[in-house]
Amino acid sequence: MKIHFFNQIAHRVKRTGPAFAACVLLCEFASAAYAQSQPEIRTPTPPHAPRVNGPSVFGVRPGAPFLYHIPATGDRPMLFFAEGLPSGLILNATTGDISGSLAKAADYEVTLRAKNKLGESGKRFKIVVGDTISLTPPLGWNSWNCWRTEVTAKDVLLAAKGMASSGLIDHGWTYINIDDTWQGRRGGPYHGLQGNAKFADMKGLCDAIHALGLKAGIYSTPWTTSYAGYPGSSAETPEGAWTKPATTIQWGGEKKILPWAAGKYSFAENDAKQWAAWGFDYLKYDWRPNELPETIEMYDMLRKSGRDIVLSLSNSTPFQNIAGLSKLANSWRISEDITESWNSVKGNGFGDERDHGASVRRWSPYAGPGHWNDPDMLEIGYIRFGKTPHFTHLTPDEQYTHITLWCLLSAPLLLGCDLQNLDDFTLNLVTNDEVLAVDQDSLGEQGDCVFSNGNLRVYARNLADGSRAVGLFNLGDTPARVSASWSTLNISGMRNIRDLWRQKDLGQFDGKFQINVAPHGAELVKISPGSATKPW
Repeated sequence: MKIHFFNQIAHRVKRTGPAFAACVLLCEFASAAYAQSQPEIRTPTPPHAPRVNGPSVFGVRPGAPFLYHIPATGDRPMLFFAEGLPSGLILNATTGDISGSLAKAADYEVTLRAKNKLGESGKRFKIVVGDTISLTPPLGWNSWNCWRTEVTAKDVLLAAKGMASSGLIDHGWTYINIDDTWQGRRGGPYHGLQGNAKFADMKGLCDAIHALGLKAGIYSTPWTTSYAGYPGSSAETPEGAWTKPATTIQWGGEKKILPWAAGKYSFAENDAKQWAAWGFDYLKYDWRPNELPETIEMYDMLRKSGRDIVLSLSNSTPFQNIAGLSKLANSWRISEDITESWNSVKGNGFGDERDHGASVRRWSPYAGPGHWNDPDMLEIGYIRFGKTPHFTHLTPDEQYTHITLWCLLSAPLLLGCDLQNLDDFTLNLVTNDEVLAVDQDSLGEQGDCVFSNGNLRVYARNLADGSRAVGLFNLGDTPARVSASWSTLNISGMRNIRDLWRQKDLGQFDGKFQINVAPHGAELVKISPGSATKPW
């Protein structure tokens, strides 16, 4: 670039004189340097014509309130249609919100449609009425990474409005979840935990979130006291009295000492009834270690509440407990708390390098529709660790790896960034419908490492349409060419390759596919059966 720059100066001096030429070339050099410093935005802009996005399947329990927003991109105004919608459900044709309830267990095949002045789009959609909810991993937001202990109801509502106004809702993002520090004293008709001064009107907050077509989540713990020092769902007194502890947390190995332990009296039923009455749809249940008795109790109480509330266990599930927990919980943490560092993302997603990823792979048999392994939240966008808000310390390529791997693992995708401050690069990461479709695939199979050589990895997962999603990763510090061979993928013959991040077909290949991958970076392709022609 330097040689080109000085050659240009010499050429323009002859034409325009030294002062003007130097000024022009300096401006061009600065512009080129700025362009090179900007992260690559891979996701194409959605078309102006309608496109229905999101999962192809949705689970609801008999009699539970039904709420589903049809995610669709395209110019507004837009009208929505749902062919084959069963009796008991109502579609708002203007907003695309489906509500109501279904009394009996059954499967319903529906076609969702969106129409504007430029065209129409449709998508086949199955509604499964039965015992299992969360048939695809939750997509949403959690308040902790952005607001931590200072979160207020205003912050949460602004996040919901940001999810709607930014268009995230049009790509299937759904949950707006409050983390720790909302809890006040017990009271109300159910003697449940009430919101503190920061959350004075929980029902009003849930209603406002639902009115946007989104769902609301809340936080609790079976301990008497949460990690942040707020009341939990148990107590040492029968009336549930609580005083703020003056001690610091004591680990004691894997067991806790009061106040960070379960109390003599459980108020799980009281709290579950209160959350359902307010209208919450998601619960982060946080303690360590996650054990079966507390999980069974909360699962039963949520079921009795009459509302579908996703049960997400945090923060580090013991593997020896997973056989029992996985039958009840909709997701569970399989790792330590994630941070905005490459080593943390790499460790949570790829697992221990010393065991070649077996620390992640061993969880795979317990995951599937309704039950998901959770390597923790997404460390992208404008977040806050410590006191100073900032954009994540992860490089752009590390962020591509973060999203690519989490989608291949069928992981819940929970943003932690400021949804009122979404830059173009972050939006590009979380609005790519072909990438999100891998995470939301109805087969629900967790991807696995099929090739490992030094810093190079190839991950693959089967998709419901018979194709394969394949991630090619470079964990090293220098660029590398990564190859996915047909033998490692257990396929043969000519195959079509589509670049999912850039949403373009790359042609037909036979035997292998290889691509240059940036340091700490990732590429994601879809491999489908192809005709017997030569590769491009």
